[in-house]
Amino acid sequence: MSLPASRKKGRKYLNTIPTDEAGFGKLIPILKEYINNKAENTPKKTLGPFKTDPSVYAVPPASGLRINWIGHSSILIEIDGKRILTDPVWSDRVSFSQSFGPKRFYKPPIALENLPPLDAVIQSHDHYDHLDKATIKFFAEKNIPFFCSVGVAQHLTRWGMAANFITEMDWGDSALISNEIVLTCTPSRHFSGRGIIGRNETLWSSFVIKGPEHNIYFGADSGYSPEFKAIGEAFGPFDLTMLEIGAYGKFWPDIHMGPDHASNAHLDLRGKLMMPIHYGTFNLAPHAWYEPIEWLVPMAKQKHIDLFVPKPGEPTEVKGAYNSDWWKEYLSPL
Repeated sequence: MSLPASRKKGRKYLNTIPTDEAGFGKLIPILKEYINNKAENTPKKTLGPFKTDPSVYAVPPASGLRINWIGHSSILIEIDGKRILTDPVWSDRVSFSQSFGPKRFYKPPIALENLPPLDAVIQSHDHYDHLDKATIKFFAEKNIPFFCSVGVAQHLTRWGMAANFITEMDWGDSALISNEIVLTCTPSRHFSGRGIIGRNETLWSSFVIKGPEHNIYFGADSGYSPEFKAIGEAFGPFDLTMLEIGAYGKFWPDIHMGPDHASNAHLDLRGKLMMPIHYGTFNLAPHAWYEPIEWLVPMAKQKHIDLFVPKPGEPTEVKGAYNSDWWKEYLSPL
């Protein structure tokens, strides 16, 4: 099964299958759902603080693969001697303004200035909860290679990044990170845009990250699609799949998976360990903040899936199934 290249209709990119992106037509029912919602979208107990000890990075992981989940889709990956950061978001709010919009439940566990030297940053698409202007401005003069979906470079250069440090990638493109890690851009089922205009004029992607010893998959944002099986057949098996389980809703089933579809995607990808991401950091959907992970744990057991669930900010070696149960101490009593 071959992977499709991206397609456009006019200026707008298309998904590989028909996709309801929950546009303006669903705005009223979505607003009504939020107004009538009784779920604990934002934790009643303050999460954290979570702290990363930067001295950890003085010693490379013995296994060759170590993950620090910063939160949401921001992950500091150490793979076969290289360090890669995905969709870095350090701002308090994922919005066009820092005065309002979804606010993070806990501070990033490590300050930007305390990050270890990076070999690459991956930017999957241009939504506010994945592409953060203030964070990009911090990196703008650090001369770190950025790899992004087609069209996203316009944001990066506007915020001060030099174009020669940016590699735009279309679905099916591959690039080398430090001459050792092969990064391949693969399809996802989603959409793009940072405002009322310009929707879907930049591409959205997932990524295969293959080193000499390890092979992992960063799913970014995606609804369930046949492409997971195609990616699994072309690039699997994977030592680790990082898949979104949060921010799902009944009015947008095509663009976010939720735990059930995410666990099915993991099986399609031929993954050995599944790491849930895109949950427990921002209030982006009507479900309770803890619901995605609480649903995933028994679901994974039922489907014979081994989970890798590190605590935010805790660099953890990927050696086998692991569940920190980090969220449980913050659950409100019934």
